Amino acid sequence: MGPTVLIIDDEIKIRSLLARILELEGFVVLQAQNANEGLKMLAQHEVLVVVSDVKLPDANGVELVKKIKSVKSFVEVINLTAYGTIADGVLAIKNGAFDYLTKGDDNDKIIPLVYKAIAKAELQLRVYELEGKVSNKYSFKTILGNSKAIREAIGLAEKVAVTDTTVLLLGETGTGKEVFAQAIHYESQRKNKPFVALNCSGFSAELLESELFGYKAGAFTGANKDKKGLLEEANGGTLFLDEIGEMNLDLQAKLLRVLENQSFIKVGATTTNQVNVRILAATNRNLKAQADEGHFRLDLYYRLSVFVIPLPALRERKADIPMLATFYLKEFADKVNRPALKMDEKLIDALTKHSWKGNVRELKNVIERLVILANGDTLEASQLPYEFFADGPIANALDLQSVEKLHIQKVLAHAKGNKTETARLLNIGLTTLYRKLEEYKIAD
Repeated sequence: MGPTVLIIDDEIKIRSLLARILELEGFVVLQAQNANEGLKMLAQHEVLVVVSDVKLPDANGVELVKKIKSVKSFVEVINLTAYGTIADGVLAIKNGAFDYLTKGDDNDKIIPLVYKAIAKAELQLRVYELEGKVSNKYSFKTILGNSKAIREAIGLAEKVAVTDTTVLLLGETGTGKEVFAQAIHYESQRKNKPFVALNCSGFSAELLESELFGYKAGAFTGANKDKKGLLEEANGGTLFLDEIGEMNLDLQAKLLRVLENQSFIKVGATTTNQVNVRILAATNRNLKAQADEGHFRLDLYYRLSVFVIPLPALRERKADIPMLATFYLKEFADKVNRPALKMDEKLIDALTKHSWKGNVRELKNVIERLVILANGDTLEASQLPYEFFADGPIANALDLQSVEKLHIQKVLAHAKGNKTETARLLNIGLTTLYRKLEEYKIAD
């Protein structure tokens, strides 16, 4: 089956003739006698090219191009008319039509024209599908959790996404600040423009300025040619500045200029560049306190904090942990081609009670490790890394019994719950081990 072409024309003889010509070329042809019927077919079928008469009973075919593009932007439209005019042809192309033909010339020209339109539509369809996958990947629907804390954060982000407002995301490391920033971008009017992320803590002050603003050739040793900065790369889209609290005061002043009038000067340049960029920023620091202490510009803080979204730590939404763990379990199992895995109740309980200082990022790492080391189809608490047990109150205890309990837990985890092996590694008898397990109330 070849690509699908939709013909919209109220003259049945012309419609049937065109359909026959296209079908002989191997195309699948749909026919509609008016614009309304054609739009319904367009929504229901995988059409790549529309051949539409200009004079329709219920619409102007030139204006119909806009409606077709609003339904499926990748579809190409060829307009046909019995009385071609330059003005109509120009308007058709302006509205997004692929080409404009006068009836009578169409029999010789229609086949090569449709092939060209199909080629362009197929390319645009691939881009359309790719953009759809990207948007779905980074939408708010991918942010998991039903707890009040995370739903409130998502609600705030959804409201501000459709605006061009600067947003400041506050939260500990690993709470998903970049995930939120991406979702805000892909739910905004800028979604088809670049999303560029920069971690301000990963560069020295000089290198950070070059990365952000770019530089002119000769600005410093090794600058052999002009380089675009990330502000230019993000033009029309969104620039996400992670760990903004690490930026030095001099660079903060230059960033303030960008926020105020969307202009900047490259390193080594004397002329001003203009951009159209939305700024999203994130930090795990208290910027207001830093500003009060003189470590962060107060004016920049107020420009960044027009709309603040606090992201909850994982320990503040423990009800979401089983859902998150199950999601990452499937994700990592699929990645390494493992059959379906499940978690026993003791493991889920241990994960829920953990304090998760590294937040969601730490949870992902733990689940990935469990999947790699899994022997059967059920993951158990005994398979958790020994470092996992050093996170509770016992980790800060100094008395001998607490230290001994912690060490037994570590070795038991290392031996994957095998008590005979644990006793051998501890160099004690198996009976002694069982006694200590009971004494310290260490779960089997």
